[in-house]
Amino acid sequence: MILKNKKEMKINDILGKLGISELSGMQKDSYDAIMNTDKDVVVLSPTGTGKTLAYMLALIEKLDRDNSSVQALVVVPGRELAHQSDKVLKSLKTNISSASCYGGRPAMDEHRAMKQSSPQIVFGTPGRLNDHINKGNISPYAIRYIVIDEFDKCLEMGFHNEMSKLLKSLPGINRRILLSATDAKEIPEFIKISNAIRLNYINKDNSISQRVNFHKVNSPIKDKLETLNNLICSFGAQNSIVFLNHRESVERVAKYLGTQGFVVSLFHGGLEQKQREDALYKFSNGSANVLVATDLASRGIDIKDINNIIHYQLPYGKEEYIHRIGRTARWKSEGNVFFILGPDEILPDYVDDKCASYSIKEAVLKPSLPKMATLYIGKGKNDKISKGDIVGFLCKKGGIAANDIGQIDVKDRYTYVAISRNKVDDVLYAVNGEKIKGIKTIVEFIK
Repeated sequence: MILKNKKEMKINDILGKLGISELSGMQKDSYDAIMNTDKDVVVLSPTGTGKTLAYMLALIEKLDRDNSSVQALVVVPGRELAHQSDKVLKSLKTNISSASCYGGRPAMDEHRAMKQSSPQIVFGTPGRLNDHINKGNISPYAIRYIVIDEFDKCLEMGFHNEMSKLLKSLPGINRRILLSATDAKEIPEFIKISNAIRLNYINKDNSISQRVNFHKVNSPIKDKLETLNNLICSFGAQNSIVFLNHRESVERVAKYLGTQGFVVSLFHGGLEQKQREDALYKFSNGSANVLVATDLASRGIDIKDINNIIHYQLPYGKEEYIHRIGRTARWKSEGNVFFILGPDEILPDYVDDKCASYSIKEAVLKPSLPKMATLYIGKGKNDKISKGDIVGFLCKKGGIAANDIGQIDVKDRYTYVAISRNKVDDVLYAVNGEKIKGIKTIVEFIK
């Protein structure tokens, strides 16, 4: 595919905002199939290859910017992917309005937000999308495009009825785009895929495993906590995801690592939605360098430059394994995968990659603190606070330089901001009692 003139310049500008030099072969083919044909499109490509951007670039070109109605729905299996996809689109700054909707928060709040923003794309879980359509919060009549991201997971999680109901309620759909990291055995009839262009990169694209180094670490006893501690110490300040199979195991391991001096985020399906979002935020902004999680974190989150994936408990099967390792070596970066094996454990048959034994250096058995820390500021969008206001406040009142400030996330009623960890105490002292845009506010350190 050759991108020309204004269209080429526009896409290059978007890629520049993301720090990407060029599209991959899969992304170019997907863009071409969506943009230059009127057929349905099925894209099968490994986790971490950029499928979200593959459909998004074409979709934003297809939508009518002058029409403020919802024109596209993106169906996802979980909250994190809905939130993450919406965040990616907003970061592109394309003048296409978007919103996300999912369970775990009041539908009324989502409706209020959609009335204010008039989204042209809505990312959501099947049940919540049906809810908004039933209540008239989303009009189905202008919707022409439906994207089902991770459609294999949507089916696996039992969303058949919800998805069937959703598709029946959309009379104007003329394009269907399906994306998956695994090859679903069959696509249900209710999705009504017909004469589709099928792009399969699952068996062709071995680029991810070629950028990943695989290691095995032997634990002398069944309880692997001490081995895990020593392993993460050997990484220094690098960031790591530790995968386990059960919520209780996540809680136990995270608590142990915390007592050893690590700054840890924990993540599993038993947490409240805000707790899950806060955990991912701390990990993504560099305020925690260890994320301890169930397989819920193996899909739907896109955090750049994750150095290490650690299988504390072995994945249940090949699919879970593929999605776990897909969290590292995303795009063109490199990563490491570690299997901690107890005395009676061996590598599963589905691990085709060669694993070298990893020796832990005794000299570095001390946790490294992350470079950043997160501050809570008690004002947000509803107070007319912007990212620029936050930077100005911290630099002028807090006495730090702009390069000490990292990721800023302005919510409706509050703001999270990452700053250099070694500046936290000085900033908190300096801004105590100070005002931001003439408004007194609370500033606290998030542990």
